[in-house]
This record gives sequence, structure tokens and C-alpha cells, in this order.
Amino acid sequence: MADNYITIQDEKGSINISDEVISVMVAAAVSEVEGVAGLANTVGTELAELLGKKSIAKGIKVQFEEDRITVDVLVMVRFGCSITNVAEKVQEAVYAAVESMTGFAATVNVHISGVAFNKQ
Repeated sequence: MADNYITIQDEKGSINISDEVISVMVAAAVSEVEGVAGLANTVGTELAELLGKKSIAKGIKVQFEEDRITVDVLVMVRFGCSITNVAEKVQEAVYAAVESMTGFAATVNVHISGVAFNKQ
């Protein structure tokens, strides 16, 4: 079970959305962007896996602050693609996915961690 939840409180009660759910939505949105070779691993993710904690969404960090979701995405770009164009498309796709599925505005930070070459 996830540790962190985004909680939406109103007069009817509360709605709790796991940060893992948002991470999965983000991963799906990123995977559909042309030019993205994949999500990048981070040292923390690799260490967590060694300790037995599996993460579906490697390379994604989700935070919730004052009615806004902040998403950091680490991606690998395919060789030959425009890095800035791919990053902008990732930003747009993640923003649209988070906003449409949660109703919250998002700040999306895209970090290009490397370039993936085609194997021949």
C-alpha cells in the first residue's frame, strides 16, 4: 500500500489518491510520447528495489502542495530526436493526464538524463 496520498476534502467526505496512482498515469502518458526511449532510473529507486520495494514508476517523483501537484520526470531521449521538442511534448502529455484525471493543476519538471542509441 502506498505511503503518500493526495487528499481532497469537501462537505461529503474525502477522496484519497495514492501518489503511486499518479505515477502510473504519468508513466503511461510519457510512454506515448514519440522520441522518449524510456524513463530513467534513479539511485534511490535502485536502492529501494534492492531492499525489496518494487516501484512501477521509475524516474517519477510526485509531490502535492497547496492544491497543486508537482511531478518530476526523468527520461531518456532517442538519439536523433530534438531534446527540447521531446521534453515539451512530455511536459504537455503529463500535464494533460494529471489535470484530466485528478482535476488538479500540475507543475511538470522534465529532466533529460541521457540519450539512448538504437542497437543494430
